[in-house]
Amino acid sequence: MPTHSENQKKHHSHEIEGVKGRHTRAARLQWWKVLLLMIVGGLLAVVFTPYAGKAYRKLIRFQGAEKKAAKEVSSEPRQKVKAPPSPPKPKEPVIRAPKDYAISSGGDIRKMSRGIALNTKISLEKGGLASVERNTDESFSAHYELKIKLPKASDSLDELEKSTPGLRAMLPGLEVMMPKAKISGFFYQLYENKAERLKKNTTQLNELMTRHNFYDCETILNLRHPKTGRRLMLMQAEMDVVSDGSDGDRLPTMPDKIVNSTNYQPLTSYGWRKKGKSPNPLIAGWKNRIRKADEEIARADTKDDRRAWLESRVAKIKREIKDMEARSFLIADYDPFVVMPINMLTSSGDPDAARVGDYAIVIHEGKIYPTIVGDAGPSYKVGEASLRFCKQINPKAGIYSRPVSDLTVTYLVFPGSRESFREPDYDKWRQRCESLLTEVGGLGEGSSLHRWKSTLPAVGK
Repeated sequence: MPTHSENQKKHHSHEIEGVKGRHTRAARLQWWKVLLLMIVGGLLAVVFTPYAGKAYRKLIRFQGAEKKAAKEVSSEPRQKVKAPPSPPKPKEPVIRAPKDYAISSGGDIRKMSRGIALNTKISLEKGGLASVERNTDESFSAHYELKIKLPKASDSLDELEKSTPGLRAMLPGLEVMMPKAKISGFFYQLYENKAERLKKNTTQLNELMTRHNFYDCETILNLRHPKTGRRLMLMQAEMDVVSDGSDGDRLPTMPDKIVNSTNYQPLTSYGWRKKGKSPNPLIAGWKNRIRKADEEIARADTKDDRRAWLESRVAKIKREIKDMEARSFLIADYDPFVVMPINMLTSSGDPDAARVGDYAIVIHEGKIYPTIVGDAGPSYKVGEASLRFCKQINPKAGIYSRPVSDLTVTYLVFPGSRESFREPDYDKWRQRCESLLTEVGGLGEGSSLHRWKSTLPAVGK
């Protein structure tokens, strides 16, 4: 039976079962004990030999060099290493609409020759997908709005004097008439007609009337003298040029540029029965227009709508020729007359409205001119006079140059004062206007009516 020690050896982890050990007891002394004895012996030998001092001194020097190096490193300034910037957080794009924007192609449309201040801007807002927005009209659109301020009419003598200084002194009767003055309905109708015209041409900016022509009337008042009952229509406006009219009896020849002009009008609203045998000089030009129209009508390539218009035009010209053969008319180059809107002249039932042939006076810069209402103008415009009248006020006036651009001209018409139409007699015009003025207070001290002289060339010369 094995002993306890034998049983232990059998179960040692480094032994192989069935193989007996071949070592002695001394050999079985652990190896680590021998190594420890050798190290201790070596140390004792070193300590008690000359080599020990040398080794100790070298060790001390090595430790000193290490401390010095460490001190030098610690004394150097430390460099701060900047950390790399962190990437910015993504932000949503902000859409900033410009306060003012004008298209660059075709010029700056804010500066229009017609006096319209056109303010433009671009408004930007977030939308949807481009594939959707490109097919949506509202995504890319322009909005155009024409804003107009309708003016108020002057209705006090002080306001009238701002346009025509000295008016109170020239016409003292205004003092008693102004308290019951009424703004004429034609003043409001005038600006309504202007607005309607703008509406028709609102999509054609170059066809719109200018700001100057829109505001061409300061006031239209209906006055009545409290004692005499004489009515007076007062209007303040500018003065534009009219160059129409013809009369074979007084002016049998006219320049070719007028005879052949397609713009010159041979007729005026004021006319009388022709007395002489000299034909109206413009008939020849009108007949020539008929000849050219007939030639175009006869061509096979003339379109039906064009042919219809030409035929209508020819019929109108033929009627005007008959009128020129039967009557004579005022001549703007020689006769001093004023023009009123056609809707005023043709209105019915208004005792304060002006009529063709009514006597009138015009006041400008302290001078008073007698005249008559001689022609009808557009219903959206006031303040027109014949070329003769315009040149009297301003010698530089012409068919393309108005004599007065400010609203400083006062027109006074005596409603219901017209007489039978006849050849102009300037002296009679003056006498009749002077008489009518006495019915509304007369002229002030130092004021007098202008005396017109005939400038017509002698017939036959």
